[in-house]
Amino acid sequence: MDIQLKKGVLDLCVLYAISKSESYGYKIINDLQGIIDISESTLYPILKRLEDKGNLTTRTAEHSGRLRRYYKITASGLEKLNSGKKDLIEIQSIYKKLFGGNI
Repeated sequence: MDIQLKKGVLDLCVLYAISKSESYGYKIINDLQGIIDISESTLYPILKRLEDKGNLTTRTAEHSGRLRRYYKITASGLEKLNSGKKDLIEIQSIYKKLFGGNI
């Protein structure tokens, strides 16, 4: 898969995973299981990039004696997620026109 396309899809998957409620790294990976394979070494740079762009906010809290970073989607992140959904629908339409049938 084209690296830029994959990067965009991974961003959308992460935003989707935290769009329903605040979450943390390990939970995000588990929530995406069966949808897309993502490792910690891939996830954390994505989370940092999304945070730097204002699509996420973070807070740190203690959990079982350890600090855990929680991520929450922002209004900007929701806009990016909704825009990405439209893009994926358009890509699906193009795919169907080129190759027929469902993906």
